[in-house]
Amino acid sequence: MYLIELEKKGDERGFFARTFCIEEFKNHGIQFVPIQSNMSSSTHKGTLRGLHYQIETEEAKLVRCPRGSIFDVVIDLRKNSESYLKISCNEISSSTNQILYIPPGCAHGFQTLEDNTEVNYLVTAFFSPANERGIRYDDPTFNISWPMQIHTISEKDKSFRDYES
Repeated sequence: MYLIELEKKGDERGFFARTFCIEEFKNHGIQFVPIQSNMSSSTHKGTLRGLHYQIETEEAKLVRCPRGSIFDVVIDLRKNSESYLKISCNEISSSTNQILYIPPGCAHGFQTLEDNTEVNYLVTAFFSPANERGIRYDDPTFNISWPMQIHTISEKDKSFRDYES
């Protein structure tokens, strides 16, 4: 997982920043070819989405928060990884100019920290309902400290089971 700082080039109009460059990713050993772009919009702060992942059709993600802010959580589920079952938490917002790269094989979720928050994701695999899996947000294996009380969560996300390795 990488937290990428955007290089802003500013002038009297504002700024310009590149949000993705396949050559830069290749130079860092990252194979990322986006095939789909997704967006979520959450009305209320405290909304929780996740923790989602796919099996067989694992997807890498490039996550950006162009409006509002999120507490973003990634869990490494790659059994051969040095960081297997480790958690990474980051606050990403419209003001930080950061993008989060999440490799394939990781669970991902976030909680909105402001009303009317939008999140954009580029992904490397098509969504496959048959391969969709999830981890319950309060799974004691991971003991995630969400920063605020959960205001809204889908029934599907609430019904995920504890993680079984």
